[in-house]
Amino acid sequence: MPLTPRSSSGHLSPGPFAGRTLAGLARDLRDGRATATGLAERALDAAAALDPALNAFVTVDAAGALAAARRADAELAAGVDRGPLHGLPVAVKDLIDVAGLPATMGSRHFAGHVPDADAVCVTRLRAAGAVIVGKTTTHEFAYGPTGDRSANGPSRNPRDTGRMSGGSSGGSAAAVAAGVVPLAIGTDTGGSVRIPAALCGVAGFKPAYGAIPADGVFPLSRSLDHVGVLAGGAADCLLAYHCLTSGAVPGGPGPAPARDTTGTAGEAGSPGGPGGEAGGPGGEAGGPVRVAWLDPGCLFDGDRRVVDTVRALLGEVAEVRLPEGFGEEVRETYLAVQSCETAEVHAERLARAPELFDPEVLERLRAAAELPGWRYVRALRARERLAGAVAALFGGHDVIALPTVPIVAPPLDRREIEVAGRPVAVRPALLALTSPWNVFGLPALTVPAGTVAGLPVGLQLVCRPGAEPLLFSTAARVTPA
Repeated sequence: MPLTPRSSSGHLSPGPFAGRTLAGLARDLRDGRATATGLAERALDAAAALDPALNAFVTVDAAGALAAARRADAELAAGVDRGPLHGLPVAVKDLIDVAGLPATMGSRHFAGHVPDADAVCVTRLRAAGAVIVGKTTTHEFAYGPTGDRSANGPSRNPRDTGRMSGGSSGGSAAAVAAGVVPLAIGTDTGGSVRIPAALCGVAGFKPAYGAIPADGVFPLSRSLDHVGVLAGGAADCLLAYHCLTSGAVPGGPGPAPARDTTGTAGEAGSPGGPGGEAGGPGGEAGGPVRVAWLDPGCLFDGDRRVVDTVRALLGEVAEVRLPEGFGEEVRETYLAVQSCETAEVHAERLARAPELFDPEVLERLRAAAELPGWRYVRALRARERLAGAVAALFGGHDVIALPTVPIVAPPLDRREIEVAGRPVAVRPALLALTSPWNVFGLPALTVPAGTVAGLPVGLQLVCRPGAEPLLFSTAARVTPA
C-alpha cells in the first residue's frame, strides 16, 4: 500500500515499522514471513515517501542497504544467524562514521567528507547483522537540543511537522517515530537521545558513560558524550544495547567499563554492587524494585500538565528531592564542562572559517570560547562534590523517575514559548531534566508516557551503572505494551 506523506494537520501517516518490535520482526524473518531484503525495501520506500516532510535523513544508502540485506538473507539460508538484529534496518546519526557514506556532522565544514572506516558502534551493528539504511540529521555538531540547526535543514516531528523533533539526534528519533526504521543510533551529551525520543513519542536509552565506545564518533564534549539507541519501546532499546555492548566483533575489543561518578556503585551491600539488595543486577535477591519520584521542580519549573501526566504512570511511590541549590549548581557545572570541551574541539574552525557555521551555533561557540579555564577546573571539582547528593538519592532507591522534558515539542525555530502565561526559554527547558545524568555518567532511559495537547511526553528513569536491568523492568511495569 503506498504511503500518504501527511495529513492536513501535519501529522504523518505511519511507516511500515510503526508499532513493530525488533523481536517480532526477527521472528518474521526466521519463520519465513519476511526477508531482510523485503524489510530493507520497505524502509527505503518509506524514506522516499516520508522524508520530504520529515528531513530525518541526510543520506539514504539504497544500494548499500540492499546489498547488506541480501547478505543477511543468504546467511540465514545457510544457517548463519548473527542474533536479534540480523537483517533488520537501522539508521545512524550523521555524527557517527559509516565507511563510504558522507559524514557531515550537520555542518558545511564537512561537506563532501566521507570516512573510510566505521565507528566501533557501527562495526558492532554490522557484526550483529544489522542493515544500515542511511545517516540521520543532527543539529550542527550536535550542539543544540532543538534539532533545527543543520546544514541540511531541520528535522521535523512526525506528530506535527511544524514542531521540533528535538536534538541533537532529531533525525534518528523522527525516523523511528515515523516508522521508517525500527531502530536508530544517536549520541547524547546533555539529552540528545532522550530529548528527541520524548518529543517524538519513542523510547531512547543513554547507557552509562563509556558503555558503548565513542571511537569514530565526532566529539561534542568528550567527558559528557555517550552513544545511545532509539526504538519504539524500552525492550527494543535493551536488545540493541546488548548487541552494542557484547563486543561481538572478531578480534575486537569488548565493552568499555562504565564510569560511575557517584562513588557508590559496586560497593558491597549497596544497590548495583555485589551483595546489594533490589538494586543489584536482575533485582531478584532483594524483592521489588524501589522506585522514587524526583520532583522536577528542583531542576526546572516546567509545564504542570506534563509533570502530572508523567507522574500518573507511577502510582504510589516514594518521593525524593535534591538539596536546595543543586539544580542551579549542576546546570552551571554542565555548561562549564560542555562549553570548554566544545570550544577546544572547534578552536581551529572558529579561527579559520567561522562563516561556515550556522549563525546560532557560531554565536554559542564564541560564547563558549570566552569561558575562562578556571571555570572548567572548578566545574570538574564541583562534579565530584555534587556526586554525593546524587548518590544519596540511591541510598534507599534503585530507580529515580522524573519527566524527560518538562515541556511539549515547541514550534520550529522558537527560542521562547509561553507556559501557563509565563515565558519559558526553550533550550534550558529541553536540557534541564536530562543533562544532570550526563554530568555523572549514569544510565537513563526515556519511554513514552502519554500526550499533552496531542503531543508526546516522556517518563525518564535513571539508575546507577550495574542496575540497568532494573531500569528496564521498571519501564516494562509502568508502560506495558
